[in-house]
Amino acid sequence: MALKRRQRVSPGFSMSSMTDLIFLLLIFFMITSTMVSPNAIKVLLPQGSQQTSAKPMVRIIIDKNLNYYGAFGNEDEMLLFIDEVAGFLQQCAEKEPEMYVALYADESVPYREIVGVLNIANENHFKMVLATRRPDRK
Repeated sequence: MALKRRQRVSPGFSMSSMTDLIFLLLIFFMITSTMVSPNAIKVLLPQGSQQTSAKPMVRIIIDKNLNYYGAFGNEDEMLLFIDEVAGFLQQCAEKEPEMYVALYADESVPYREIVGVLNIANENHFKMVLATRRPDRK
């Protein structure tokens, strides 16, 4: 009786389908990353030479029309009145006691508006960071 030998299975692996998948994922992430807008509210920040490496947990934004916005973490900004800022910050402090607040104020905002927010933060013992933009390099 003659036994036939089975053909050996090749241990090779075809990477062509894997490269197609990688390119599809790359295209997907490139397209979705351009749609993400980290600061949807346009604020022209004043220039500053020092930059902080810490990422703020709470953002207070004052635009050129003196509209106040607040955002906690990665949440969307919500419109606030000036008398609601203290309550908003206290609610955020209940969620995260070691939080700090970044103030994004347009460079055309009157100084008294910025000092008002700084006073609220000082009265409640919140850590504050004033956001600036990097100086133009020439």
